[in-house]
Parts: sequence; C-alpha cells; structure tokens
Amino acid sequence: MAYDRPWKSFEEQLALLKARGMVVTDDTAAQDYLERVGYYRLSAYWYPFRVFETVNHDRHGRPITQATDRFVPDTQFVDAVRLYLFDKELRLRLTDALERIEIALRVDIAYLLGERDAFAHLHRDTFHPSFARRRFGRDPRDSFEKWQARCLDMERRSKEDFVKHYRQKHGPRLPIWVAVETWDFGTLSQLFAMMKVPDQQRIARKYGVPDWEVFQSWLRSLNYLRNVCAHHSRLWNRNVIDQPKLPELGTLPWCDEFHDQPQLIARPFLLLSIVRHMTKVVCPNTGWHRRLQAHLVTFSAQHAQRQLSLDDMGAPQGWQQWWSA
Repeated sequence: MAYDRPWKSFEEQLALLKARGMVVTDDTAAQDYLERVGYYRLSAYWYPFRVFETVNHDRHGRPITQATDRFVPDTQFVDAVRLYLFDKELRLRLTDALERIEIALRVDIAYLLGERDAFAHLHRDTFHPSFARRRFGRDPRDSFEKWQARCLDMERRSKEDFVKHYRQKHGPRLPIWVAVETWDFGTLSQLFAMMKVPDQQRIARKYGVPDWEVFQSWLRSLNYLRNVCAHHSRLWNRNVIDQPKLPELGTLPWCDEFHDQPQLIARPFLLLSIVRHMTKVVCPNTGWHRRLQAHLVTFSAQHAQRQLSLDDMGAPQGWQQWWSA
C-alpha cells in the first residue's frame, strides 16, 4: 500500500487544524507547540475532541463508531495543550513513586533469596518448577532460561563502576544483591513470577496484599505503567493492556471501589491507586499521594462542547474521600 500523506510545514499543519474546525486563538504559540512537541504527539490529546460517526453495529446492536477529521464545536488548540501538560506532569510524578517501589522491591527480593544463597537467582531449584518451566509460543526456552538470558545480558551491558569493581575483585558471577541493581522493573517482575509461592506470599504480605497472584499481577501492571512513563507516552485516558487483578472484597477497602467495574479496571486510575498504596508502604510518612491528588484536581475544563474529566481516567466516584488518608 502506497503512503499518500505528504510532508507538511508547521504553517500548513496549523492551517489544516483550522480547516477541520479547531479554534486557534494564538497562532504564534500554537505553531511553537507544533515545532517543540510535534503534530503527531499532540494529536493524541486532541483525538477525544474529534467528531465520531456511527459506521456499523456489532452483533449486540451496539454502534461501532469511527473518528472523522472534524472537531466538535468550540474545540480550541489550547484544550489539547493543557491536556498534554497535565499528562506530562502526571507521568513525571509517577516516575518518582515507581522508582521508590522498584528500589524497595530489589531489596525485598535480594534480601529474601540472598539469605539462602548469594547466587540463588542462578539456580533453577530456587524457583517454582511449574512457573519456571513455562513455555510460550515457539520459543524452545522455558521462562527460567529466557529470564537468565535477559538477566545476564543486563549485567553485561551495565556500565556501573560497582559491577566492574566487583568482577575485578571477586570474579564474573554477581551475587543477587549486586546483580539486582542491574535489572529493570520487567526483569524484577519476571523473577517474582517464578518464585515459589511461600516466597511470593512473604513479599506480598509486606505490602498488605494476602493474595500472591494479585500482587504478581500488580507488578506486571506497574512494569507496564513504568514503560508508558519512560517512553513519554499518553497515559491519562489510556486503555490499560496489562490489567491488574483485585483482592477479595473487604481485603483492601479502597480496592472495593473498582470491583465489578470493568470500565474502571481498564483505565489508568487503578494503577495510580496501586502506586499510592505501595508508596505508602515503602515510605509510611510520604506526602507523595497528596501531591499527586493536588495535581489530579487541576484537571481543567475545556472550551469544547465535549467535556473531559477524571472520569475518563477511570476515577471512581468519591475517590478523594480515601485517597488522602
């Protein structure tokens, strides 16, 4: 298929938006954003203001819609910019908390496994046989073999002085409390998924989650969230691909707000709530969650006739009543 969309200058991009019905009150400022942020990145933030038309119906009679090139009346360029800036600040604040959680989990896992064997992470019998032997697709390697390859690759690529120093003094194999400092969140999450259930339960309970399977799903989802933040991707109304599980009703009262609400579980506010919960465990005196709340409530009204809100993030009704506790 031949690509038929030509290159456009910044002036032409702005003219195109105006032709499609977007109100631009300051051409100089709008063009400056197009030059610094880019049309394509900003398009994710004006997408919700596009006019949607019904093109078909599914087997249940529900309409199937498709976005047109037109914008709903009164959509202003500044509406998309404010949404972009809100989302940028949201990702920055989450990155701060995710760093604290990741570092704490490194300590938790290295301390638990390292007590038994400094090189526990290199031995298959450290892990649950069923979880470690899982295979996916056509890859002949099981989970443990793939994790080992990833782990060793991250160690080899590390430029940290402490890695070089340790190898010069003690040899090529890194004990778990050293190796863990070279891993990313995904590697850490995968290791947790292979651990034996009693070990998983021990760490999960530290974070107030009695169900290890729930906690395992939280780590997968937080890794997904971390990748979104690290790649500067749109977050605020994203459809979450790797959705977390919830503990049984009554286990964690704030989680009850999301039970039997698939439309909320599919949105990022639940992930923000998990970050809040875990950050408070890692740093009991933290004010991070209140600072994030202060940012969330700055979500501004738009000029467009279609109004967006924190509801589009999956925020349950009355969330502020428990968030700041």
